[in-house]
Formats: sequence, structure tokens, C-alpha cells
Amino acid sequence: MTTPPEINLATDKETGKDVIAPNLNEKPEEAVEEDTKEEVQESSEETNDSTRLEKWNYPRVNMYRYLTTLFCFINMGMNDAAYGALIPYLEIYYNVNYTIISLVFLAPFLGYTLAAFSNNQVHMRFGQLGIAIIAPSCKIIAYVVICVHPPYPVLPVIFMFAGFGIGLADSGWNAWIGNMQNANEMLGFLHGCYGLGAAISPLIATAMVTKAHLLWYKFYYLMVGVAVLELILSAYTFRKATGAVYRAKNPGTHSKEGHSRTREALRNKITWICAVFLLCYVGVEVSLGGWLVTFMLKVRHGQPFPSGLVVTGFWLGLTFGRVILGFVTGKIGEKLAIASYLLICMGLELCFWLIPNFVASAVFAGWLGFFLGPLFPAAIVVATKLLPRRLHVSAIGFAAAFGGGGAAVLPFAVGAIAQAKGVQVLQPIALALFVAILALWCLLPGGFKKKGLEDAQKKDEEEGNEEGALSA
Repeated sequence: MTTPPEINLATDKETGKDVIAPNLNEKPEEAVEEDTKEEVQESSEETNDSTRLEKWNYPRVNMYRYLTTLFCFINMGMNDAAYGALIPYLEIYYNVNYTIISLVFLAPFLGYTLAAFSNNQVHMRFGQLGIAIIAPSCKIIAYVVICVHPPYPVLPVIFMFAGFGIGLADSGWNAWIGNMQNANEMLGFLHGCYGLGAAISPLIATAMVTKAHLLWYKFYYLMVGVAVLELILSAYTFRKATGAVYRAKNPGTHSKEGHSRTREALRNKITWICAVFLLCYVGVEVSLGGWLVTFMLKVRHGQPFPSGLVVTGFWLGLTFGRVILGFVTGKIGEKLAIASYLLICMGLELCFWLIPNFVASAVFAGWLGFFLGPLFPAAIVVATKLLPRRLHVSAIGFAAAFGGGGAAVLPFAVGAIAQAKGVQVLQPIALALFVAILALWCLLPGGFKKKGLEDAQKKDEEEGNEEGALSA
């Protein structure tokens, strides 16, 4: 691995502009000028005050970037939710069973995994600009190939590209926004946009197939356009967020030798608890969203269009839950809030499972989405509170991308089991996953007091300082 040059901030005596130079001994005219004055000022402030947090609207360019990430997450939600709405029609088109069709869920896992391990390296080399260009480009490649409706074995392979792009964006933007002021609220809106995309996607896909009588792959014509727009917006708003700027603003994210902190992050148990928590959470979320249409058709004996509306209600509930409960979670404390939401989800899941009525199931699905919504954003906020700042990008990026793999592995498992036992296995599997998620949440330190996480972090820092003093 090539060692990146040491980056320092300097001032050009002739122009008075702040610049980034490879080292402070170089002449200002040989230095590389920063793209915007605001970004350099923010870098200088962070150099002097490492505890200062960015805001969604400061520096001013953050406002445009934040709005771009919201659009990115709408696209992400549209991608993930489309599988479930289109599965019944994919089965008919390709004449394959549940197990084979579920490979479209499993294939992106390889892409998510690669994104989990390469997220920090992309940041180090290309900065946020690298994420902004690579992520939508991978999705465009995948969608263009799907538009030509290739033989089925090609679909799982090409979905790996989409998985890598989504994993990079998921990890990169979660790590960035998770370190902002009011992270609960900002992440709530971010993931609310994911839910919004996931809500409109099944509705559009179902209407195109059942009302307009179009073939399933015509939906991906729309996805190509959305991904191209995402690429244009991302490349423009993040055009100045290069690798040099990123390394200057985040000097603690790599060692003196230039190596990233990924290995150190992977040795921290908090990273793995959050990663597995997100893996299970995203898995149950996408499993429910992905198989609800089939469940409502086969088990609740609904009609195609109303069954598609049920999954739309689930994703809308998720959207409102992330936005509304994002303001509640921080007030009562993340640990207690998420534990409470999970207990409510278990009760709703039992009602969904045991009351065999189409309308009741639709109502329970919407409320289930509502209380599921805040789990992902809260896990990111908890990670920022428990982990040292130098590990935030590496650890949160890994946990978010690894967790995204749950959207691949668990829906595939549900499909494979459904092939043998029927799609009704979705509900007991979901209930078991809620129990596992709650157990993982309880493993995090800090108890259930409102300030428990901050106290746990202070205690960990004090123990680390004592160990450092003894070793010295």
C-alpha cells in the first residue's frame, strides 16, 4: 500500500488564501490550493478543536451535500424494496422456484462485504468524491444490464455491482452524518428517505406490471434514470471533497505511516456488536419488505395490487418512524428507546402472525415499520458515542456496509426455507430475529440510563489513559 503524503494547512503570503501543502516547509506557490475557503476554514477549526462537530448546513456546502445524500438514500430504498414487489413476476418470467429466485437477495452480499473492507481506503485515496462517483456508477452498470433482461444466472452476478455501490454509499454517508451535530435527527431524515424510496418503489413497480401490463424489467428503465441523476448530483456537490481534503480534515483516521484505522476498528468489540446488530436488523427489515407481497398473496389470499399496497404501507411506516421517533430517541436515551421499540415490534409481529385477516395484517405491517424505523440511525449514533473519534469512519463504515449484507443473506435464507415450508415461515423467523437484535443491543455498555453511553465512553478513555501511562 502506498503511503499517502503528510498533509498540512498553510497560508499563501501573496494571496492570503489558505492552502493544503504536502508539508509546511514547502513554498506556498508549490502548494495545492484548497477548492473552497469554507472547507479549509473548517479543517483549520477541526485541527484546533477536535471535538467540534460539523452541521448539516455548515460549512454551507454541507447543505447541498446533505440534500444529495438524501436523494441517494431514496434511490437506495427504491433498489432494495423493488425485489420484493417483483419477485412474483420474476418467478413466472424465469420459471424458477423460491430458492433460486432468492439468489437476487444473496448476490449483493459479496458487494456489501467488499464495500465494508474498502470504504476507508476509498476515503483515504479519493475522499468523499470517490464514494460519490463509484457508488452510483456501479448501480448504473447493474441497472443497464438488467434492462436487457439477460438469462437468470446473469442477474445474481450483476446485482453484486449494485451491492458494492450501495454498500459504499451506505457506509460513507452514515459515517459522515453520524458525526454531525444532532445526529439522531439528521440520520432520521436520511434513513427516512430510504424508507420513502422503499415505499414508492413497490407501488410504482406493482402499478407498472398490474395496471400498465409492462414486463418487470421495464421498472429498471426508471432506475437507470434515477441512478444517472444521483451520479450527476453527487459528482457535482462532492467535487471538491478530494482525498487530500479528507486526509487534512481527518488526520486521526490514519496512522503516522499512512495506514488506515480499519484493523484497529475491527479489534474493537463495539464495532462487531454494531455490525452484527445492523446485519440482523437490515435482514429482518428487507425480509419483511421483500416477502410481504408474496405472503399477502399466498397466505392472506389478497389481490395483486392491494398486496403491493401493504408493503408500501410497511415502508411508509418505516419512513415516518425514522423521522418522528428520531426526535424522541435522543430525548430518552438511545439504549432505552431502542429496547422499548423492539419490545413493541415483537408484540406487533405476534399480532401480524396470529391474526389471519388481510386488513389487520396490513395495519400491523404499517405500525411494525414505524417502530422498526429508528433502529439503524440509533445504532450509528451509539457507535459514535462509544468509539473514539479516530475510529468513526472505519468502524461505522464497516458496520454500516457489513450490516447492509443483511439485506442479502437473510431474505435469501427466508426464500430457501419458504421453498420447503411455505412463505408463512417469514413471521416466526422475523420474531426470532427481533429477540436476537434485542439481545445484541443489551450487550452494548452503558446500561439504560440516558447518559449511560457517555459515561461508558469516559470510563473507557480513562482506562486507556491509565494503561498508556503504565506502559510509558
